[in-house]
Order: sequence, then C-alpha cells, then structure tokens
Amino acid sequence: MMLADPSKKYRRMYQRVDLPDRQWPNKEITKAPIWMSTDLRDGNQAIFEPMNMEQKFKMFKMLVKIGFKHIEIGFPSASQIDFDFTRMLIEENHIPDDVYIEVLVQARDHLIERTFESLAGAKRAIVHIYNSNSPTFRQKVLNVDVDGAKQLAINAAQKVKEYAAQYPQTDWIFQYSPECFSATELEVAKDVCDAVTEIWDARPDHKVILNLPATVEVSTPNVYADQIEWMHRNLARRDGVIISVHCHNDRGCGIAASELAIMAGADRVEGCVFGNGERTGNVDVAAIALNMYTQGVAPELDFSNINEVIATVEECTGLPVHPRHPYAGDLVFTAFSGSHQDAIKKGFEYQKNEEIWDMPYLPIDPKDLGRDYDAVIRVNSQSGKGGIAYLLESNYNVVLPRRLQIEFSQVVQQYADENGTEINAKEIWTLFKDAYVDVKNHHYTVKHYKLSDINGTQIIELDIDVEGETQQLRGEGNGPISAFLNALQLPIDVLNYEERSISSGANAKALTLIELQVKGTGKGSFGAGVHDNTVTSSIEAIIACTNRLIDQGVLSTDQVVAAAV
Repeated sequence: MMLADPSKKYRRMYQRVDLPDRQWPNKEITKAPIWMSTDLRDGNQAIFEPMNMEQKFKMFKMLVKIGFKHIEIGFPSASQIDFDFTRMLIEENHIPDDVYIEVLVQARDHLIERTFESLAGAKRAIVHIYNSNSPTFRQKVLNVDVDGAKQLAINAAQKVKEYAAQYPQTDWIFQYSPECFSATELEVAKDVCDAVTEIWDARPDHKVILNLPATVEVSTPNVYADQIEWMHRNLARRDGVIISVHCHNDRGCGIAASELAIMAGADRVEGCVFGNGERTGNVDVAAIALNMYTQGVAPELDFSNINEVIATVEECTGLPVHPRHPYAGDLVFTAFSGSHQDAIKKGFEYQKNEEIWDMPYLPIDPKDLGRDYDAVIRVNSQSGKGGIAYLLESNYNVVLPRRLQIEFSQVVQQYADENGTEINAKEIWTLFKDAYVDVKNHHYTVKHYKLSDINGTQIIELDIDVEGETQQLRGEGNGPISAFLNALQLPIDVLNYEERSISSGANAKALTLIELQVKGTGKGSFGAGVHDNTVTSSIEAIIACTNRLIDQGVLSTDQVVAAAV
C-alpha cells in the first residue's frame, strides 16, 4: 500500500505573504517574551482524564513558582470544575499580586456573562475571547461570510467591555484570538483585529492582547514568521497591542515557529510547560525558554529543579515526559555511544577551570537544571572505553591508564553483549574487581607477610601458597615493592605502577594498579589491589597480575614453582 497522490488530495492552506523586505531573518532573540501557560486549559482538555481541583491547584502553584505571570486557568463558562477552581483561587487569595489569571470564552453573550461571574473579585484578570475567521470555518462550521465572522468578534468585544465595566475593582486585560489565524487571509485577520482593538480602545497605557495562533500548523515556520511580521507592521494601534502567538505542533515545528515569531515582532508566547495540548500539543515552553538560556538570554522562567517540575506535570496530567524530550527527558544528557562518551570525558577535563560552558554534546550544564552528572554517561553494548573510564572515575575515583581502558572495555563489551542491557557504575566496578582484583585462579596466594628495615634496606618475609603448596620466601629491596618482586624471583618487569585513594575519611582504601611484562616476550598484563594498607594493596595487585599472566599463558606454572623453591 502506498500513500495517495498528494496533489489530488491536499492543497496549500495558507496565504502566501508578499514580504520581500522581511526583517525577521536578521533578528536575534535578546530578551524573554511574556509567557502564558495554557497547561490548565488547553493542556487540561487534551488529557484522558481532566484534572480535578487538587491537581489543578498543584499545577497552578507550580506554574507560579516557575515564574509565569499570565496563567490561563480554564474555561469557566463551559466547565463547573473550572468555574469552581476560579472561585477558589480568588476567594481563598491564592493568586499573587503580580499574576494575571486568564480564562477563555467563546464569542457568545451568555458564556461571556458566566465568565465574568467566575472572575468577580479578582485583582487582575485576562478575558480571552475567540472565533475563527478562516475560510474553512466560515464555510463549513459557522456558515457565515467574512463580514459575518467579523461581526461575531465585534459583538463579543462589546459584551466583554460592557461586563468588565461592572467590575471596576479588577485590573482587566482583554484578549482576542482570530482562531486558525495562520490559515486565514491576512487582510481578513487584520480587519477583524483592528475592529476589536478599536472597541477596546487599545493604547500604550491600556494594552490589548491579540493572539495570532497557529491553531493548526499548516506551513513551515518561515511562513508563520512572515505572517506575524506582516501583522506587526500593519496592525492599527500597534503601540497598544501585545502580539501573542499560540503555536500547535501538527508539523512538528511549533518551537521553531514560535522562536521565529518572536524575531518577527511577537511580544508574548502561549504554550504548555512540556508541550501538552490538543492533537500534537501546544508549543513546548520549557524548550523555548531553555533554548534562550543556552544563548545567554535570561528566560525569566525558573527550571533550576526540572525534576520537580516533571514530577508535578506527570502526576497532574497522567502523561509521561518522553525520555528524549528536549532538556527534560531522562536520557537527553546521556551518552551511550563510545565516541560521544570519549568526547564528553575529555570535555569535562577541560571544563573544570572554564567559566563559559563549552562541552561536546552537552549544550546546557545539567546542574543548571538540578541534574547531576551521574546519568551523563551510561554504558551499554554501544559504549566504549571513554564512558567506562568516566563512570569509574566519577563514581569510584578510579582512573585507568589508557591501555587498561582499552583492555577492560572488551570485558565490559562482552558482558553487555551477553546480557543485552545497560550496565551501571556499580556493575562496572564489580566487573573490574572480578577481572583484575579477585582473579578466579589463585596460582599465587599470599598468606602472611612481615616487613623490616635494616640500614635502609627493606626486607620482606612471607608465607605464600604456590599452586596449593605453602612456601616461605624472603626478599630485599629499596622499598617493599621491589623487595616483594625480588622474593618472587619471577622473570617480570614493572611497566606501570599507580596508587590512589578510592574513598575518603575513615573508610579510605588504597587502589594499586600495576602493569607487569614477562621478560623477553614483550607480553604483559594488568592487576589491581584494594586494601586499607597501601603495601598490602600493592602486593595484592602484583599477585593478581601474576595470576592473570599465568591464566593468559604468558607465564608458566613451572616458572612460578621454580621461583618459589
């Protein structure tokens, strides 16, 4: 089965904009717009079970805490819960003095009256009326011509003005939306909007909001930006108008359309925190705000504890935040790819002393959102040595030499392939200890040792099991390690020796990493020891490495036994 011929079924649903001298492509976003949250209205009507009063109140408090000053709380003329919620906020004084609550109402007289009843006593409120003027709605839904659609808006605007006059104690802002603006002829949209702002007497000290929504996203974002810039240039009483945009995401371009709209002259952005809303959702406000933040522009919204915001939204809406959701998803700061992990690990090494955030693959510092670095690198079968090394270092303070990183990554890779799952830092540490500390085959086992010093020479005496038989050995050297190696009398050289603490305070333990090579073969291996005592840790590392060399067939048991005799 194939898709139908689109030329026979679909057509362009928007008007081309004649704007050859468009200015928005040369603009940058330099300040935050006015933000308006639609989570409690558009977001609420788009979930399986609308929020109850308790959930709505919890969401409202979260939105206030984030920093929204315009919050659309519902559709009180159409919903008893929304009406009761509006009354509760007002009567119980839950609305901060600098916050405007907003309510939506259709352009119908009795619904407007009911809306003002719900808002009685509010300090500040926005009444938002709407009707569609697009050809599709005029012809197929409203059954009116252009003048008829315009008259609906005029009548509603007059009613809003009349009812507001009955409540002079409230600081009113009026908002009008020509629904489906992006699919409406621009001249028609302008004419209706101008008629409304005239009735409402829009002026600099008495501003009116004109919301120009992409109710259904029907074009690429650049076309929407052209439409907004055209309106920005041509609206009457522009200095008394706040241009607001409300982008849906039908084409997956809501964020881009909103950002370009700001560049084109929009003053205000409506949307839901994480993009909830009808169909494919309203625009994602958190994404736009944090996009600005990563460009050095203060977004005027606080997402410094984004996990708390996620938990509230998920609890109140019943909708999960996608793990790949921009900024908020569980996996957006996580690298599984080996090359990504290696780049991030190296980036952190440079980032420590820099003020400006400049990291491979991480456009924002997770800590700015209240996240830690634990989930930045996670290991699965696609991962490489860099990610493994990073997790050991960040969780256990274990820094592996490069050759050991390469060798150990093969151990982890095999485990991941066999199990087909993600591997956490604890599992990686267990794999490391199994491979390099607690070596399975104990050809050598130190039972007891004693150190002494005679005239600056270190002497070690030890009981050691060699292939199950206990031997007494003695060695001398300029330090305990050289004394121990001389006691073993094995044909091995030390290529690399490192020692560090892997914890702190009373629980501090020493980790010793050693690389030994069998003389005359060019072949070697690594071993590790972990102990409270640094000498014991070193001896365990040498023994572990020796046992691994035997297991690998590089060092024979005959050599081991002969050395012990």
